[in-house]
Amino acid sequence: MPPLNHAVLSASSSHRWLHCPPSAQLEKRFPNRSSTATEEGTAAHALCEYKLQKAMKQPYSRPQSVYDCPEMEQHTTAYAEWVLRTLQAEKHAAPLLQMEQRLDFSRWVPEGFGTGDCLILTEEQLHIIDFKYGIGVLVEAEYNTQMMLYALGALELYDCLCDVKNVSMTIYQPRRDNICTWTIPKSEPLTWAETKLKPKAELAAAGKGVFCSGDWCRFCRAKPVCPLKRSAPEDEFQPITSAPLG
Repeated sequence: MPPLNHAVLSASSSHRWLHCPPSAQLEKRFPNRSSTATEEGTAAHALCEYKLQKAMKQPYSRPQSVYDCPEMEQHTTAYAEWVLRTLQAEKHAAPLLQMEQRLDFSRWVPEGFGTGDCLILTEEQLHIIDFKYGIGVLVEAEYNTQMMLYALGALELYDCLCDVKNVSMTIYQPRRDNICTWTIPKSEPLTWAETKLKPKAELAAAGKGVFCSGDWCRFCRAKPVCPLKRSAPEDEFQPITSAPLG
């Protein structure tokens, strides 16, 4: 599988580098290669975008993939319909819908950026929706650092256009029957960014900080050279779950 190009301090790996800052630079030694699950997820995302663009009467060619199947067709259609219902339920006139939006949060994270699957913006509400096609790990919206980073990037783009008061973050994970939403005041991600995120991101960018093991180690590419991994038996690495905002 070919290597993938991502930011070193990416939103998708933030759960790891926030808990274990030096892991980000250590992982750079190992290529971030694609996998069947990654490619399948990319194909599903492309199909989601196509169906939303088509529903919005935008010219868009249907993507083709070796992963096309009735299950993917069903789940991507259901996702598009759910987004459209959410859009139609907005009380404010003419809400803005953006798909596959590049989001820059480098104000707090050095060279930090990501791509938001779907954003809905009204005069007072920012809604970020993330489609997860994976089936292995149940993803929660509450205290989800990837979603918080997307929220920061979206606020950088759009907060000057309207008076956003609340941010909603939704994980849409159809193969786990999981649709969960977390809504917080706009001030909460901004406070977190200054007090928690920025200091940890600066450590991670410099390859500094303390190595720490937990459930975030699961997908870490630096396991072969991790000093904790090499100095402790496997059964000492117990999963640790904590609220990143705390």
